[in-house]
Amino acid sequence: MSEPIRLSKLMSERGLCSRREADSYIERGLVFVDGRRVSELGTKVDPNCAIRLDTQASAQQQQRVTLLLHKPVGYVSGQPEPGYQPAVTLIRPETQWQDGRANQAFHPTHLKGLAPAGRLDIDSTGLLVLTQDGRIAKQLIGENSDIEKEYLVRVEGRLDDKGLALLNHGLSLDGRKLRPARVGWQNPDQLRFILKEGRKRQIRRMCELVGLKVAGLKRVRIGRVRLGELPLGQWRYLRDDESF
Repeated sequence: MSEPIRLSKLMSERGLCSRREADSYIERGLVFVDGRRVSELGTKVDPNCAIRLDTQASAQQQQRVTLLLHKPVGYVSGQPEPGYQPAVTLIRPETQWQDGRANQAFHPTHLKGLAPAGRLDIDSTGLLVLTQDGRIAKQLIGENSDIEKEYLVRVEGRLDDKGLALLNHGLSLDGRKLRPARVGWQNPDQLRFILKEGRKRQIRRMCELVGLKVAGLKRVRIGRVRLGELPLGQWRYLRDDESF
């Protein structure tokens, strides 16, 4: 027999929603386990049980938006820092990219609960995802996330074959080994990094360990979603035909 598990934790592990959202749905009686409505927080269930959300909860999830922003240098991706603005302040009607494929009009409610799904350093630019959807946040930044992030990194200094091999696999940060990466030359002064993790200032610190200085860093892809032609400082909605 499997050990019972908290229902909210199991819902999060299955990607149905975040744990916070699960607690809200349970409290409001919007979760069914093996056909039975569950409304008590902290309920433990069989890990193999069938879980279904009420149609009201499913409808709420469908209304949640995910935005793609081309973050400029000088904006912080998360909490504001003295003298700097958070990237979410760029989400305004006048900065929405009008590329002829805009699938949604901006509404002020789309700012409620909107949070970055992953960091992008203040000195870096490129693709930043902001979402109201806990399922997408978990997919991108959950501890078991396997989503690739691709960066173009302009560097200064000399890098030999040994250093390049270390960038691909063999470096540690803060006493923990880094997961294997894919790193290669894009052109004579620019490297392409593809990572599956996002430690704080990871690429800059990796480069320092092999004697390089980062002169510019731009994230161009997260999973299957590319920055593409999205102009600097503008944003768009994730389209229905896109997924990470």
